[in-house]
Amino acid sequence: MSLEFLVASAIAVLTAGGVYLSLRGRTFQVVLGMTMLSYAVNLFLFAIGRLVVDRPPLFAKGVTDHADPLPQALVLTAIVITFGMTALVVILSLRSFLESGSDQVDGIADPSDETADDTAAPPSGAVPSGPTAEREARQ
Repeated sequence: MSLEFLVASAIAVLTAGGVYLSLRGRTFQVVLGMTMLSYAVNLFLFAIGRLVVDRPPLFAKGVTDHADPLPQALVLTAIVITFGMTALVVILSLRSFLESGSDQVDGIADPSDETADDTAAPPSGAVPSGPTAEREARQ
């Protein structure tokens, strides 16, 4: 198996996982999917940049072959843009959650995800613990 095949497979897996997660209904999964897509793009930029080994990245006297600095500059720029984009999407999803009370992308709560009521009795034999049990014990 060649290294090119492994890099291409890694790019394909990251892209497939990113697309799958981006199409999910929950905001956290969408954020992870977008991050995986950005990793795939960064790896793709490195792969098409024809990275070479044992060549100086900057010009030096007496050296005729140099590494191409453009792929590294593109990936560094993409990493900074991805960080800013991820921070923006996390803040938007947090605001959406706080306003709608749901982490669904469309803002409508999924009826199958409703949690049990806090006032429900614990199962038989269970010992209540936590802040709610301490509050009830004080009253």
